[in-house]
Amino acid sequence: MANHKSALKRSKQGQVRRLRNRARNSRMKTAIKAVDTAIEAKSVEAAQAALLAAIPVIDRVAVKGNLHKKNASRKVSRLTKRVNAFVATMQ
Repeated sequence: MANHKSALKRSKQGQVRRLRNRARNSRMKTAIKAVDTAIEAKSVEAAQAALLAAIPVIDRVAVKGNLHKKNASRKVSRLTKRVNAFVATMQ
C-alpha cells in the first residue's frame, strides 16, 4: 500500500483508469459478440445493424488508447469481411 500522499493519489488514479478501461473493453467485446450472434441467427439485417453499431465502439476504444489504431482497424476489417461473406451466402 502506498504511504506518501502522491503515491496514494497515483494509486487511486490507477484504480479509476483500470475500471474505465475494463468497461470500454467489455463494451467493445459485447459489440463484437452481437455481430457474431446475429450471424449465427442467420439474420442479415441484424448482422449489418450490429456491424454498424460495433464499428464506432471499436474506433472509440482505439482513440482512447485501450487498443492500438491498427489493431482496431484489423478488427473492423475482419468483422466487415465476415458480415459481407455472410450476406453473400444468404443471397
